[in-house]
Amino acid sequence: MNVTLRQLRAFLALAKTGSFTVAAESLFITQSALSGLIKELEESLGLRLVDRSTRRVHLTGVGENLLPVLEKILHDLDSAIDRAVDLKSLKTGVVRVAASQLMASALFPELIAAYQAEHPGISIKLVDCGVESVMARVFAGEVDFGIGPEREPNSEITSTPLFAAPFVVVVPQGHALARHQQVRWADLANDAVIALQGQFTERLVMDLRAATSELQFKPVHQVAFMSTALAMVNARLGITVCIPYAASLVRLYGLEMRPLAQPEIRRSFDVLSRKGRSLTPAAQSFLEFIGPRIRALPFLE
Repeated sequence: MNVTLRQLRAFLALAKTGSFTVAAESLFITQSALSGLIKELEESLGLRLVDRSTRRVHLTGVGENLLPVLEKILHDLDSAIDRAVDLKSLKTGVVRVAASQLMASALFPELIAAYQAEHPGISIKLVDCGVESVMARVFAGEVDFGIGPEREPNSEITSTPLFAAPFVVVVPQGHALARHQQVRWADLANDAVIALQGQFTERLVMDLRAATSELQFKPVHQVAFMSTALAMVNARLGITVCIPYAASLVRLYGLEMRPLAQPEIRRSFDVLSRKGRSLTPAAQSFLEFIGPRIRALPFLE
């Protein structure tokens, strides 16, 4: 049995109009082409669906029984196609993205608001988590993509560079280091440094050792979230180092942020997605929207 969609649509048009002429016009085909489609359908099914007369077309009993079923099938198909078109044209869709708690709170709210102003039908679901959990969320399929610091290659994850940024030091107002336009890493030795747990500090120690063996980075406190570190700096319990996309939170706490140099250490951030999986039109659109805007931020100049 080789029933085609064109045959089904031809039968449905003929059943609704009761006329080969009108049905053919509605489908923008010739009357003979329509007649051929109906004949092919009947031959494929081995059943007569239409009784033809000189004045009007009448459905057979089989045709009348088949009509409501085909109407529902074609209606559901058209609805599915319309939804697919809406997804492609960004009229609707859901994007799920994972980011570290700091990036999610300091960088993404304004990006999401700007994107949804242009695409109000797209819903952005932001998953904020620990920086070391971003890749796990992507791997588990909980999000379309994640944005996190560069990590060791993973056979199941595709990493695409998004931006790179230097480290900065964050100190309370009135702190001695705030008097400088630029701070050396060696200048941190006299303060209690608060840093993030895990690979954030481990990789930073390795980068500093690779740059110069004379520097030692030994945090007094290690916490899970940068917001905790900033709150501790605000309480004058120490100073911290971070990536400058945290600028909005630094200003919120009334703290001071200065570039770190000698050496300048930069951290790369990647878009993480599941290997072999295409992004949805909405996810691809959101990623293409935020990329240039992040790379244009002042801290990357």
